[in-house]
Amino acid sequence: MNVTFRQLEIFRALVATGSISAAARDTKVTQPTASVHLRDLTEAVGMPLYEVIGRKVYLTEVGKELAKAAQGVRSEWTAFEQSVQALQGGESGLLRVAMVNTAQYFAPRLIGSFCANRPKVEVAMALLNRDGVIERMRANQDDLYIMSRPPEGLALTSQVFMPNPLVVVAPRGHALAKRGRLSVDDLLAERFIAREPGSGTRLAVDDFFRRHRRTREIRFELGSNEAILEAVAGGMGLAILSEHALRAGARRDLITLEVEGFPLQSSWLIVHPAGRRLSPLAAAFRDHLVAQAAKSAPVTA
Repeated sequence: MNVTFRQLEIFRALVATGSISAAARDTKVTQPTASVHLRDLTEAVGMPLYEVIGRKVYLTEVGKELAKAAQGVRSEWTAFEQSVQALQGGESGLLRVAMVNTAQYFAPRLIGSFCANRPKVEVAMALLNRDGVIERMRANQDDLYIMSRPPEGLALTSQVFMPNPLVVVAPRGHALAKRGRLSVDDLLAERFIAREPGSGTRLAVDDFFRRHRRTREIRFELGSNEAILEAVAGGMGLAILSEHALRAGARRDLITLEVEGFPLQSSWLIVHPAGRRLSPLAAAFRDHLVAQAAKSAPVTA
């Protein structure tokens, strides 16, 4: 099977962008050139890789398998390039990091401090919900992933680097704030605004109430911490969120309730597929996260 690296790169761009014209722009070739490369790649494989329906690209089963292989080739080549650069004494290259939404409150600052003395480093940062991060993880699209609840059933290497305490948030002046330390049962008469099912925060909170054999009333679900905080401030219910989200807003209209069992202990982890060989750049970033987080707070297992 005679396949070129250039053909695979254009095919990767097609998968990522969803159109031949966008793939051509992404790989800096003309659309006719991209079409020729994709046609030759299809002929080399011997089976259709995709079909276009209503201007939208749909991968065949073979195309999906090739997309995984193409991503693997790109990852290995990037690791090789960065290994050569490291051996040459340079600190450059592209670092791909995907993280769950709540990590936005601290991760960009850590990335910035990592790049401060590395002007040649480029960072591609994907900020998604947990399901989106897991999807990218399955496709092996990034060097590292930052999340609090890695998925089960995947062979992963993970390292705790920073605590992620979850706290009970209420509007300032709420009746429960005047009662001092509360029990879990004190919360059951309240309605809650929760993160969407599948989020790391939601999973941790659901586990907590399940262990205590209690059920909280969920008024509605939102996929944004900021929207939840606004709803809490508006008196629509209580919420249980990462303390990082509350600190970032520095809001005076919200308070943290003292509840037995809280802060609920969770942790931020650096994750990557167990079989993936980290590039020198990715390994340096991992070590940077651990070192910087250790300066600000103790690591909680």
